[in-house]
Amino acid sequence: MKEAENSINEDQEIEIRNPTFGEAFKFWFKLGFISFGGPAGQIAIMHRELVKRRKWIAEADFLHALNFCMLLPGPEAQQLATYNGWRMHGVKGGIVAGSFFVLPSIFILLALSYIYVRFGNVAEVSAILDGLKAVVVAIVVEAVLKIGKKVFNGWFSVAIAAFAFLAIFVFDIPFPLIVLGAGILGFLYFRFQVSDSKLKENEEEKEKEINQRSKIKGQSQKNKTLKTVSIFAVLWLIPSLVTGLIFGFNNIALRIYLFFTQTAFVTFGGAYAVLAYVNQAAVELFGWLTTQQAIDGFALAETTPGPLIMVLQNIGFIAGWNNAGDANQTFFAIICALLATYATFLPSFMFIFIGAPYVEKLRGNKKLNSALSGVTAAVVGVILNLAIVFGATVIFPEFQTNFFALGLAIISFLALYFLKLDVLYIILFGGLCGLVKLFISS
Repeated sequence: MKEAENSINEDQEIEIRNPTFGEAFKFWFKLGFISFGGPAGQIAIMHRELVKRRKWIAEADFLHALNFCMLLPGPEAQQLATYNGWRMHGVKGGIVAGSFFVLPSIFILLALSYIYVRFGNVAEVSAILDGLKAVVVAIVVEAVLKIGKKVFNGWFSVAIAAFAFLAIFVFDIPFPLIVLGAGILGFLYFRFQVSDSKLKENEEEKEKEINQRSKIKGQSQKNKTLKTVSIFAVLWLIPSLVTGLIFGFNNIALRIYLFFTQTAFVTFGGAYAVLAYVNQAAVELFGWLTTQQAIDGFALAETTPGPLIMVLQNIGFIAGWNNAGDANQTFFAIICALLATYATFLPSFMFIFIGAPYVEKLRGNKKLNSALSGVTAAVVGVILNLAIVFGATVIFPEFQTNFFALGLAIISFLALYFLKLDVLYIILFGGLCGLVKLFISS
């Protein structure tokens, strides 16, 4: 892939400045409050801030991390933040980045969940959501253009993106299968490119060098991996024991903790796929909440910053509220919500702290890079699908044009793409427009 190599070389000419821990801390704190738009929008925000504006991460490094995170179960945007924080400042940087990505949404969604169960749907919240949805459409469209511009380095990457789009949009193929297929096609394309015997021999020599370097520190890394797994096992075990001792080992609180731990390891494909799985279990199998409560929780989660998978916290809250028994209803609901959130995100940190060092060591592996490049190209097609589906839902609900959403989306896109305004201002503007529309109509 000569075009890809040339693109990476161009990125390397840009001077990358490694920030101080204090600078990075301030940014991650801010990101937690502006990370709207689901994974596509959040990835776009991080790309805009880390790569384009601040130049803390090189384009090639950002895409390499994104490729890896897309292969993991759980919230890829939060994992990408953790990876980038780790890359700049080690474990403490990863903890800060990943934690602040979700902390604001934890408290905001707890408040919204309480308002919902006590007072029902709030018109002001729905109005803000209407404005935010239009802004999110603009953010996702910008993500397609920005990321696609960097990823498309030849006919093959364009073809992969097109096939990925058709696979998910037309044939509704599960996202994990699309990622797997794109990785395999990327690998096969590389093998086809190096079919020339002399070129193949050179590539094999380079691969031997990489493998030799990896073996030197292999045992040390294995020890670190075992230590990391042990630490996370203890971090998981403590809440389960405390919950069991306080509420009983057959209580719904512990069952929620165990269920969302399982969910964190098996749910690929983003928040929408996770919600489908959890809704089937929590509503139909366990009867913890109703379908309408699950849908309302998803809408509330969309009004908050942070990963959309935060909807699981709301499900935990409602499940605790509905099944508190003799315990204080509010207290028990908050405990269940926090247990669901902790179980959801703890494995994500483990995946990054264990996997990232290995992924970085294999940066020069052409086979791996080619496979991951196929994944990145497929991601563009998947984001395009999200832009179309989400845009159609927001702007053309029930086959009628929502001129408010259309106008706000166009204005937001122009402000982001051409004027390059800060995403925070656009998000605040969108929410304010939603409120103004409510007051005018009432």
